[in-house]
Amino acid sequence: MTDKQSNVDFWLLVPMIGLIVFGLMAIFSATHGAGETTLFYRQFAWGVIGAVVMLFVYFNDYRVIRDNAYLLYLISIFLLVVVLLFGTKIAGQTSWVKIGFFSFQPSEIAKMATILALARFLSDDETDITFTPHLLIALGIPLFPALLIMLQPDMGTTLTSLSFIIPMFIMSGFDLYIVIPYLLPIILMLSGFFNVFYIVGLAVLLFLALWLQKKKFKMHQLLVTAAGLGAALFTNRFAAELLKPHQLKRIQTFLDPMSDPRGAGYNVIQAKIAISSGGFFGKGYLEGTQTQLRFIPAQWTDFIFCVIAEELGFVGSFVLLLLFLVLILRLLWIISSIKNKFVELTLAGFVSLLLIHVIINIGMTIGLIPVIGVPLPFVSYGGSSLLGNMIMVALALNFVHNKRSIGY
Repeated sequence: MTDKQSNVDFWLLVPMIGLIVFGLMAIFSATHGAGETTLFYRQFAWGVIGAVVMLFVYFNDYRVIRDNAYLLYLISIFLLVVVLLFGTKIAGQTSWVKIGFFSFQPSEIAKMATILALARFLSDDETDITFTPHLLIALGIPLFPALLIMLQPDMGTTLTSLSFIIPMFIMSGFDLYIVIPYLLPIILMLSGFFNVFYIVGLAVLLFLALWLQKKKFKMHQLLVTAAGLGAALFTNRFAAELLKPHQLKRIQTFLDPMSDPRGAGYNVIQAKIAISSGGFFGKGYLEGTQTQLRFIPAQWTDFIFCVIAEELGFVGSFVLLLLFLVLILRLLWIISSIKNKFVELTLAGFVSLLLIHVIINIGMTIGLIPVIGVPLPFVSYGGSSLLGNMIMVALALNFVHNKRSIGY
């Protein structure tokens, strides 16, 4: 066995392949009876493309990736602007660019590029984590593409593209006493949309009271938080005018799916039926009634977990979640073992992004989280998402492969 072969981290590679196989099986099952098996072949083709790209990333020097992080970020910003101007509108969102037979979603690649750019900035020796302008730049790197994604409008991708900010800031050494006051306004504003402003607002006020006892807050931070309270009151009062009708309906049916059982609450109700009917061993591959009779529209995307839970049961669902767990734990182990700040920050961002996708996707299929259109990584149909996640795993494999030059 060569040294290169011995450096391949199979604890990363095998779970990823297992998740992709789960996804291909579920996509085929969800589409074969409806004459839409082309989706399966497209996903398989994206998997092949992803494998080729992974080889390219794997055998590159990690310093090349680090040195070009800002360039990749600028390219992703350019693509997000292009999709706003010339993108194809699907289900009310202008998120896709058509390339021949394929539809490409720049926002999925933008998340990866943003993690790399933020990791590059935070790991730079010249970045002073106590210097407010540097803090604002660090916040601006993820917030700017998130704003462009929100304009598509794609709230699910917007929320997930912000998920890695706090973990990466903590990993870089930012003092939470400095960071959190700037994030509180965003949390408060979002709480207004979900009609939980009063609960969140009370929690924030208690939090501020405890924090002020430590005399950590400065006057401008208090003003920023006060602005957040005002924004939350505004969004709470005018949520119906600010949100699209389908977005508002999703929030309402999350609180009470039976309020619209044949409309916005239909998918969640059918998803629960599919998952619960799977039992321990499932109904058998290609034998799920909810799946094969297509009670859930487009179940090969956001609701693909239902297909797996119904046909493969608790056992199949457990194996799927176990693969995610192994992948995440392995990434965390690499972070804890590494002595390179850029690598640590990059993997921390990827773990955060991966974890929030899994939590939101499965949470919304079982009715614990509003339906906001977040795919299950490696499993849901979507070439852009699959490619972006495969590249991130390739980066982790690259870091292990180059461990001698990186330093452990």
